[in-house]
Parts: sequence; C-alpha cells; structure tokens
Amino acid sequence: MDVLLIDDDSIGVFLTERLLKREGFTKNIASYSSAEAALSFLQQAEPDHLPQVIFLDLNMPVMDGWDFLEALKPQEEQLLGRCFIYILTSSLAHSDAERIVDFPLVAGLIHKPLDSRQIQAVRTQVEAPDPAGPTA
Repeated sequence: MDVLLIDDDSIGVFLTERLLKREGFTKNIASYSSAEAALSFLQQAEPDHLPQVIFLDLNMPVMDGWDFLEALKPQEEQLLGRCFIYILTSSLAHSDAERIVDFPLVAGLIHKPLDSRQIQAVRTQVEAPDPAGPTA
C-alpha cells in the first residue's frame, strides 16, 4: 500500500514510518515535512502513482492541514475512492472532528500518537470492497 506522510515533526515522522513498516505498509512510504511540497507532488502525480493513504498533520507552519485540504478541492473528483486521507492531530478540539465532514477526501481523524490498532483499522477501511462498486 502506497502511503504519503505529511508532518513537520521529524521525530513523529520517524516513529510513524517505523510503525507503518512494522505493520506491513512497506510497498512505498514517502514523507514530506511541508504541506506545500506534498501538494506539489500530488498535483503532478499521474493517477496510477497516487498514494492510497495520506496521513496529514493539521498543525504545520505556512500551510496547515486545512489549507492543504482546501488546495486539493480542484482534484477531489480525481482522488475520491483512490486516496484516503487521515488527519493526524494531537488536538482534542471537537471543531476538528466537526470540520472533516466538509472534506469528502478525509476518511478519518486519528489522535497522535498513531498505534498498531489504528493502523490496522486504516488498512481494513482502505481494503474494504466498495459497496457501490461492481460485485463479483
């Protein structure tokens, strides 16, 4: 499973990458310390090279997670169903959970630190068959 990790905390990135690898997310893990760089990557990526999962930190300088999601809105149709975004946050603000409904690309909100149970829940959600898709 291809994963994109967007977080400006280098220690958090290191620990999250180790956990993802330990949990079998080893196909391809790319990380960006700035939302701007990650946005540029996604805007230039071919549809076949989009990550299946994006872990997005909310609190970053210059462009925060909400700004990143707003900037992705023009690509929303192309990304829906192909790319699942999970918000990573240390905030306990209820407004964050309420705000994610404005962004169809957001599959969930995960409170830091990420753990094995949360990783497995992400895997289950991403690998679940699409109920609107074709049946076998």
